[in-house]
Amino acid sequence: MPQLPHFQLLARYNAWMNAKLYAAAGQLSAQALSEDRGAFFPSILATLNHIAVADIIWLKRFAEHPACAELRQAISDLQRPTALDQLLFDTLEPLHALRSRLDGHISDWVAALTEQDLEQVLAYGNMKGVPAQRPYASLMLHFFNHQTHHRGQTSALLHQAGQDIGVTDLLALIADIDVPA
Repeated sequence: MPQLPHFQLLARYNAWMNAKLYAAAGQLSAQALSEDRGAFFPSILATLNHIAVADIIWLKRFAEHPACAELRQAISDLQRPTALDQLLFDTLEPLHALRSRLDGHISDWVAALTEQDLEQVLAYGNMKGVPAQRPYASLMLHFFNHQTHHRGQTSALLHQAGQDIGVTDLLALIADIDVPA
């Protein structure tokens, strides 16, 4: 069974959900975005920063795949974050611009992959330099799952701040199939 259509769907879901989160976050004051709400990454802004930080870390790793020269070039100007709680931006506007850029790179990267690319093993080092070798497709699944996990947290934080982002289910992007009677 081909895996690539699933990753293409997850890339679309990523961009769709991020657009919803940032639209809702854009309705809040800077103070509300930075307020400590008792979450793992304390504020809405800190959680959104973490998602971007993790995406940059993983995209830099994924770009080392021999088939990902375009991704490697596209993100070459981005600095590799040094901490998972690093604040890339302390205001929403530049973070939103980065988020939009990352989502475009994610969509382009996934669109350029082949089924054979997904079968490769990726060798990388974690934030502490510990080496690992794992299946590329499994790491991609982790990448998208990580985003979903923290977007769920952000959704809850936005709800606490009075912002409802609406439907968040992946099901909303899955086309209904007409079955002949």
